[in-house]
Amino acid sequence: MISIGIIGTGIVGERIIKQLQQEKQVEIKMVYDQQAERLEEISEAYGIPAARSVEDVLHSEVNWVYIATPPAFHSEIAELAASAGINILCEKPLAHDVDDGEAMVKSVADNRVHTAMHFPLMYRPEIREMAKRIKSGQIGKVLRIELQTFFPDWPRLWQQNPWIASRSQGGFVREVFPHYFQLMNRLFGELSFTSHHITYPEDDEKCETGLIAHGLTQDQTPFLLTGISGIGQQENLQFKVYGETGVLTLENWSDLYEEKKGEERQLISGFENVPSLFEEMNNQSTLLVDFEEGLVIQRYIDYLLTE
Repeated sequence: MISIGIIGTGIVGERIIKQLQQEKQVEIKMVYDQQAERLEEISEAYGIPAARSVEDVLHSEVNWVYIATPPAFHSEIAELAASAGINILCEKPLAHDVDDGEAMVKSVADNRVHTAMHFPLMYRPEIREMAKRIKSGQIGKVLRIELQTFFPDWPRLWQQNPWIASRSQGGFVREVFPHYFQLMNRLFGELSFTSHHITYPEDDEKCETGLIAHGLTQDQTPFLLTGISGIGQQENLQFKVYGETGVLTLENWSDLYEEKKGEERQLISGFENVPSLFEEMNNQSTLLVDFEEGLVIQRYIDYLLTE
């Protein structure tokens, strides 16, 4: 049974609360946020005791803590939790930067606590099906991988807050790309970049507006990453794997398509259920993304954000 404390009650934190309250093997013991008004709102809305501090959460009867704060606070909270012997579920990206990420990895190793990253794609049946079709050779030899991300607005209209638009903590490279980097890492091994170009606005407080990057997977398959915001089209995210006999496309997180020569693109459906993130945490599954794997993704992010 997971007893969990939640630190951070922003949009993602609230989504996790809703999800957790549907999980039979999880009990939310306490919630905390620096913004007192927001904390009170969430505590009353979901019937969860409000903590007065991070330490209150860590000293309650929890065996996991979920860090849902902006990235700059991840390392400090994680080190406190690890020192208290509490397992840690952390939002992506792992940390503010690689230095903080390395400190987190060392702290959890020294204190022998379990860790997991919140990468929801890993626990979607569409992703398991995509992986199965790639690894079984159903689309033939993989020739290229592409990630294309288009945002009319950044931050997105449902995600307006100061830090997610900031160059120091926000941007789509930190917020969106890690999900796909983690998936690529699992499917194709560690990535190496050969070139990249990132575009920033004149306001040096604001996050990136465009990115193009090229690289190679572990077996030397080329990949292309593109991202752009502030454009005149609807948001669209496409992760495409091109094979000799077929192409798989994951569109907007959850729609999986397959296309073959001479045939129209087909939406794949009828997936088998897969365990949720919290079921995997309860079972200490090897499918969990731990902090060491999260640090690999952090290195990609830090590299791409350099001009």
